[in-house]
Amino acid sequence: MSRVVVTGGAGFIGSHLVDRLLADGHEVVVIDNLAVGRAKNLGGVRDHPNLAFHALDVNDPLAGDSFAGADVVFHLAALADIVPSIERPGDYYHANVNGTFAVIEAARRHGVRRVVYAASSSCYGIPDAFPTAESAEIRPQYPYALTKYLGECLALHWGSVYRIPTVSLRFFNVFGPRARTSGTYGAVFGVFLAQKLAGRPYTVVGDGTQTRDFTYVSDIVDGLVRAAASSVAGEAINLGSGGTYSVNRLVQLLGGPVEHIPKRPGEPDCTFADVTKAERLLGWRARVPFEEGVDRMLEHIADWIDAPVWGSAAIREATAAWFAHLGGTT
Repeated sequence: MSRVVVTGGAGFIGSHLVDRLLADGHEVVVIDNLAVGRAKNLGGVRDHPNLAFHALDVNDPLAGDSFAGADVVFHLAALADIVPSIERPGDYYHANVNGTFAVIEAARRHGVRRVVYAASSSCYGIPDAFPTAESAEIRPQYPYALTKYLGECLALHWGSVYRIPTVSLRFFNVFGPRARTSGTYGAVFGVFLAQKLAGRPYTVVGDGTQTRDFTYVSDIVDGLVRAAASSVAGEAINLGSGGTYSVNRLVQLLGGPVEHIPKRPGEPDCTFADVTKAERLLGWRARVPFEEGVDRMLEHIADWIDAPVWGSAAIREATAAWFAHLGGTT
């Protein structure tokens, strides 16, 4: 790689990827409309001579012009979270499906050598088997999951038809510093760390025995870089930690009181990636143990000082559409 485009490069994962690419000596172009990303995520590299930042939506025709001369495109720009995708499905379709179409069309027009698409393990919905392999049935439970999967289909199809080597990486429960701290009710780490800072109890869904394949962000970045440097094409590949950890274990590591809230429909009791394919095709496996990753998060806990502090009543209100459309009792 020499000239690289990162869409969503001011986001949580995208900004860590930008740091890595610049450290590896590449020229990096970031395209981000800052709807989800934050300019301060790039604060440590904003003056880097090899970085160009364009505050544009990927659907803006001007964004496509930035693909000229690019060797590789990492497409991470997307709207995330379950509840707003239920409330505003059109916005999610526009950002995650139309946006992906705009990106891969720009890549095709400008002769980009390789595309790496950031997909989501939410496409599996509630799987039948664990660890879950890429061959598992696709069962998206809500619009976010569906639109990310449709983006994957577009990226791989364009790659096949127009001979653009393309890889889709399905991320499992990514965590780490710079995870989004504001906006809608979302990922468990952001919620819990803000509650810890405020001295509030952790709002644990159900009995807390549900497990998640928590994967540290630096491992995900390494998978992205390996996929771009490989000769693999036309594949969807899981990136997960190789383990699965209960929410109760997370609470134990963080320390503090707990308040239980109702289990939500459409959420699996377990997420657990089968990473055999990633090991075989990319020579990749996660390196950061869960406990070490949590320690690193606690070292950066001050980053959550301005994050919203969620209590059970606020969560009930914020997730009303979730229960109304997917079933269950609040």
